[in-house]
Amino acid sequence: MKNSSTLPASVILSAIILATSIIYHANALSGKSLSLSNFKTGPTADVNPVEPTAPTPDENGAPQVVTVSLDDDPVLGNADAPVTLVEFSDYECPFCKRFHETMLQVMDKYSDDVRWIYRNMPLDGLHQKARNEALALECAGAQGKFWEFTDMVYDKTTSNDGLDQSLLPVFAKNLGLNVSKFNTCLETKQFASVIQAHEADGQAAGGQGTPYSILIAPDGTKTPINGAYPFAQVEQMIQQYLN
Repeated sequence: MKNSSTLPASVILSAIILATSIIYHANALSGKSLSLSNFKTGPTADVNPVEPTAPTPDENGAPQVVTVSLDDDPVLGNADAPVTLVEFSDYECPFCKRFHETMLQVMDKYSDDVRWIYRNMPLDGLHQKARNEALALECAGAQGKFWEFTDMVYDKTTSNDGLDQSLLPVFAKNLGLNVSKFNTCLETKQFASVIQAHEADGQAAGGQGTPYSILIAPDGTKTPINGAYPFAQVEQMIQQYLN
């Protein structure tokens, strides 16, 4: 039997990535920056992640989340799926970009069992472009290309305000949208109140940074996913709800 001190490098790296995600997003709304110099590497790594703020409980002790409305929320997956995942995210957040890949894997395998709802929670203190991109997403969604636009932005941005904003109407054109209508929607901030409502929902659910998600079981039980969890962990949580 191998000594536990000789853990595979991949396990150690995964632990460091998760710890980094938690600290980054626990500090996000306060505008604090993250320094990777706070971490050591190797089997004796001294990693002490900041504990995430506990979600605000409802009367049953579960984290709150606004009731899912299939009429208002764009849904990816089976609209009648037994499990719901509501994600609060920021386009320019590098951990959101990583978690987006996780969710694409989830939907590739569990599209019949999981419905995915994406809500915007731009962190203005960290990402000055995220709110405009969130507005652009809602404008694309108004023309029926919500998820396609989401994939396109995450694919092209390098995160941390790395996306050239002049590309937004190019994305709209590439998706076959009415670009004039899209630009007017974006310039007038037509969906600003929708994004503000998303932010309020996320904060009421206990979100202190992004990505922050709530997994809802068939019986209504809610489990927070605070950070960019890898596919294996999210899948395990989903399987517990399906068994």
